[in-house]
Formats: sequence, C-alpha cells, structure tokens
Amino acid sequence: MIAPRLETERLLLREFRLDDFEPFVAMLGDPVVTRHIGGLVVDRATAWDKFARAPGFWALLGYGMWIVEDKASGRFAGNVGFGLFERAIDPPLPEIPEMAWVLGEWAQGQGIGHEAVSAAIAWGDAHLIEPRYVCIIAPENAASLRLAEKNGFVETRRSPYKGEETVVLERVT
Repeated sequence: MIAPRLETERLLLREFRLDDFEPFVAMLGDPVVTRHIGGLVVDRATAWDKFARAPGFWALLGYGMWIVEDKASGRFAGNVGFGLFERAIDPPLPEIPEMAWVLGEWAQGQGIGHEAVSAAIAWGDAHLIEPRYVCIIAPENAASLRLAEKNGFVETRRSPYKGEETVVLERVT
C-alpha cells in the first residue's frame, strides 16, 4: 500500500518521492524547525532513515506519513501523518497510531498545519479500525500544542523522553 492522495483547499497530501529528499533534509537541517523536536539539526544519514521509513509504515501498517505540498506552487511544506515509532518513553505509549507533523519554517503560522493535520485525521477516522491516536509534543512548543488541541487531542500525562519532559496527548473520537 502507498499513501493515498488527499486534497484540501490549499494542500496536497501525497506519497513520499525521492525528489522530496533534498527539501526534507533542508527542513530537518533548519534549527528553527528542529528546536522543538529534539533541538538538534539532523544530518543526512539520520534524515534518510526518517525519510525512508515513511513508505514502510504504509506497507507494513496500512497507515503512515504524507508529504505536504502547497497546491498552488508545488512547494514542499513538510510532512504529516501516523506512525509507530517505538519510542523509549516511560510509561510506554499505547499501541495505537502516533500522529506526527513537521513543517518547514516558511509554512508555519499560516494554518497549513491545521489543514494538513485535519485532513490526515479525517482519513484516519474513515479508514482505521479504531480512530484513536496519540502524539507527543515538547511543552514549550505552544504552536503544536494549540494545533493538537484544535484537532481534539487532550493531554493525558507528562513523561520523560530523551531526558526532557514531554507532553503526551491522545485523541479519541
């Protein structure tokens, strides 16, 4: 299975393609983007690992990540979707899809995140057996916490993850 194409008013959510790798690397190499997702820019090898596993989620799990593309310009905006990331967090996350999103700096603050996350959730609600999702967000990432709350996520706990306090949120329909 590959990622189904989803369209919103401004966005195309689509499968990962090899020509997305360079903008993906650039996004994860931007300290403005990564300041709330581990705090370190990502090298090419680590970016490749993250990039290459996205199509694997679809093949193995029947859900996964999409590339977010601006329809008007064709510009890479980021990625959004679901994964099973096997995070070393205590207590462990429930074994349900974990929602994740990352947007390039140019795409932040324009409602693109809300549009993309809402489209992904609508797909999940229609296609997954149990539309229940979890996500983790750094407590200082106010924009992502607002985005999660707008899409029905509620905080369930705070847990240490990679030595930092992390907000665990869950969405149940």
